[in-house]
Amino acid sequence: MTKLTIVANIKANPDKIELVKTELLKLIDITRAEQGCINYDLHQDNENPAHFMFYENWESRALWQTHMGNTHLAEYMSATEGAVEEFILNEMSHIA
Repeated sequence: MTKLTIVANIKANPDKIELVKTELLKLIDITRAEQGCINYDLHQDNENPAHFMFYENWESRALWQTHMGNTHLAEYMSATEGAVEEFILNEMSHIA
């Protein structure tokens, strides 16, 4: 089994920063309790408060994909529809 690292960059619309932050915070406890989640850490840029970043590690890609299909992510997407300017997700492998 190969560990998977996810780096997800979320940029909120300037007038929706608090909404997006609130909704992102709701994901943390439930995701950390999911099978395969090693860590699920949310960060906010010190210079640009509209920029959030999740740094995640999963036991496998399959378990991360199960996470991606869960209800709480669908609820987040619905709650933040139109509030996110940009979303970039990178699947990464640890090499050193």
